[in-house]
Amino acid sequence: MYQFLKKSTRAKPVPQQRLLQVNGREMPLTIRQNPRATRITLRIEPGGRALKMTVPRGLRHWEVDEFLERHQGWLMTRLARYGSEMTLRHDGEIAIRGVPHRIVHTGLLRGITETAVVDGRSVLRVSGMEEHVGRRIAAFLKKEARRDLEKLVATHAARVGRPVRSLTMKDTRSRWGSCSWDGNLSFSWRIVMAPPQVIDYLAAHEVAHLREMNHSAAFWALCGELCPAMDEAKAWLKRHGSQLHAIDFD
Repeated sequence: MYQFLKKSTRAKPVPQQRLLQVNGREMPLTIRQNPRATRITLRIEPGGRALKMTVPRGLRHWEVDEFLERHQGWLMTRLARYGSEMTLRHDGEIAIRGVPHRIVHTGLLRGITETAVVDGRSVLRVSGMEEHVGRRIAAFLKKEARRDLEKLVATHAARVGRPVRSLTMKDTRSRWGSCSWDGNLSFSWRIVMAPPQVIDYLAAHEVAHLREMNHSAAFWALCGELCPAMDEAKAWLKRHGSQLHAIDFD
């Protein structure tokens, strides 16, 4: 349940950062004052691991607490959709290109991270110290994401006849990819956990921006031409994208 400070009649500045207890789970809460805001808004960050609140300037501390108390049912229901935070450990599971892989910690201090098929089941072998399994998996996924996206971007860029200046892997939470005016593309490496058609859609989406730097009808038509499975891929990201953001690799 929530933990609140007692209501005070004295006006206090709204803190910028707080920790909120939600059903025994500690959630970082960022509170931003906006002079143009006329009401309080609360949203869950992608992945369900943090909260962000926008409040009118001069709002009192107790008013924030009262808002959170009134909306605790809504918040608990929404956070329940993310389930418990996934822990990456031996005999756990991670999706690679949409295929579940059993995590096998080899126990060897040195060695590469690699996929294999054992007794008909896909596995991901991870060496190194046990406490570093998550970070080693993240490094492997980044490499695989770059390999996939470099090929897909090159194919789509050739079709639209536009050059790509650079391709960068990031761990962004607000967007899956971006395209700058001068042809710099950026992608979240977490997309490699999604099915291949979703990875292809993301590549097509950002390459389409090389010609249409907007989300106009012309842009979506080009995106659909590059990726015929666009609608299905968009729907998959809407349903499952937050689950990929929720995985903690640290």
